[in-house]
Amino acid sequence: MDSKLAVFRDCITSKKIVKQNHISHFIKWLQYYLSLGKPEDAVFSDTLEKEGKPDWQIRQALDAVKLYRDFMGERPVVNCEVKNPLDAMQEKLRIRHYAYKTEKSYLSWCRRYLHYCTEVKVNPRNDASYKDYISHLALTHKVSSSTQNQAFNAILFLFKNVWEKQPEGIDSVRARKPVRLPVVLSIDEVRSVFEEVTGISELVLRLIYSGGLRLSESLRIRIQDLNLIEGTLMVRDGKGGKDRATVLAKSVIPALETHIEKLYEQFGDETISVSLPGALERKYPNAGLEWNWQYVFPARNPSVNPETGEVRRHHLHPSGIQNAMKKAVRKSGVTKHASVHTLRHSFATHLLMSGVDICEIQELLGHKSIETTRKYIHVLRNLKAPVISPLDMLNDGDKGATS
Repeated sequence: MDSKLAVFRDCITSKKIVKQNHISHFIKWLQYYLSLGKPEDAVFSDTLEKEGKPDWQIRQALDAVKLYRDFMGERPVVNCEVKNPLDAMQEKLRIRHYAYKTEKSYLSWCRRYLHYCTEVKVNPRNDASYKDYISHLALTHKVSSSTQNQAFNAILFLFKNVWEKQPEGIDSVRARKPVRLPVVLSIDEVRSVFEEVTGISELVLRLIYSGGLRLSESLRIRIQDLNLIEGTLMVRDGKGGKDRATVLAKSVIPALETHIEKLYEQFGDETISVSLPGALERKYPNAGLEWNWQYVFPARNPSVNPETGEVRRHHLHPSGIQNAMKKAVRKSGVTKHASVHTLRHSFATHLLMSGVDICEIQELLGHKSIETTRKYIHVLRNLKAPVISPLDMLNDGDKGATS
């Protein structure tokens, strides 16, 4: 092993910056990066993308390169022109293949941060400014802990990846997220909600409950992801950039078959391509016009892809399904604060109730850690018959004695 790589490995191991089981992967990415002659981040990212590496691996490779530069005191070759920090940040986010929703959120928080620094006349690159802004959000705007941490991570990305600066002493303003149990509907409540919704919205909601999907995952399903014969569904590029397989309820298959038959009749000779993930459009220019790449729940009209500016066919907007769920919950008389995501929580809890192993549920949900799945054990306890107070048992015994 190269002496510099050995020093780097010892540094990240001793400082515990990288998880033990990730160290070998970081070294592998760096060996490849060095063998290519230390290319710019955009070139390295593009190389990995062309090789078919998933987004999470590209992010991991670029994180390894970033850490290596920090430890070795090296800096990437950058354009001498001074860029708007938000433009530079957008470029860095896209090079690292962050989701578009994350990109929008991070840019929005950093835009607010820079505006705040201008208003109070402080240097935005100062660590104290960072801490003051996060404290300002918590104390003045009373934001939740998750919102505070989202802003924290966005501005941290700006410091580390755009300004090449590691801010110090900021962990004191990272919010501690309270532990809360998710809202879960009973089986009868789920049934009553489904009775109040019809059409495509009903099919999407049933599919979410069928396999424990997130709303975004259900809307991104393509024809080739469904296996109606085996009763399985492939979830592509889920949270964390991971693929997984989950179950497809037998009761939802007939409705899906009818829906897909209607889509196929309307498919015809398409001239506008469907949006494709990653570099697939460059690799296979005609893939977007093929039937197997079409969305199961397509939007009625084509729209402009906000990332590329090109007109493409896209999936349904999530707001329509969210509104349908909200109306159905209200009409059903369910008093719980239930959203579309509640169906995913209910899926997991109801599987636990039926005796499915928690590790299998973890796989179906796509949870990275078993601890995330364990929260449903606590929810399950709340759904069981309530504990009887010993005082009530004493009183029942007294009644029996006096009768």
